[in-house]
Amino acid sequence: MNRHKIETKIMNPLMGISIPLPAYATDGAAAMDLRACLSEPQTVLPGETALIPSGIAISIHDPGLVALLVPRSGLGIRHGIVLANSIGVIDSDYQGEIGIGIYNRGQAAYTIEPGERICQMMFVPVTQAALQVVQEFSQESVRGAGGFGHTGRG
Repeated sequence: MNRHKIETKIMNPLMGISIPLPAYATDGAAAMDLRACLSEPQTVLPGETALIPSGIAISIHDPGLVALLVPRSGLGIRHGIVLANSIGVIDSDYQGEIGIGIYNRGQAAYTIEPGERICQMMFVPVTQAALQVVQEFSQESVRGAGGFGHTGRG
């Protein structure tokens, strides 16, 4: 498999020592797990948002790639722990520490343990588009201006 090389800087000495570096859980995994780089547990109350450090910074270099932070389904389904902004975008030119915004939409407090896998990071291709202002579109779609739910259920 051809893998892009992404430069990674350790921002916290716990990373790679007591907290494993991000890694793919299986050969078929689309995203690598990011862990909470904490020295002690942190509790997130229902309705509360917390910014959890990842302990790393990355430098993608390639404007044709973006890193996306996506939630872990088990945390969301079982505990109501999701990403505060649904999906995090790490642009190719951002080189600061990756912060993970967590939101507790559940009914109970949730304690994030040091080193716990709290989200996933996936790298996907990017195409930057140039907007062209027009009076009318050059091609009309079947849907046209039909809004959300326009195609119905089922």
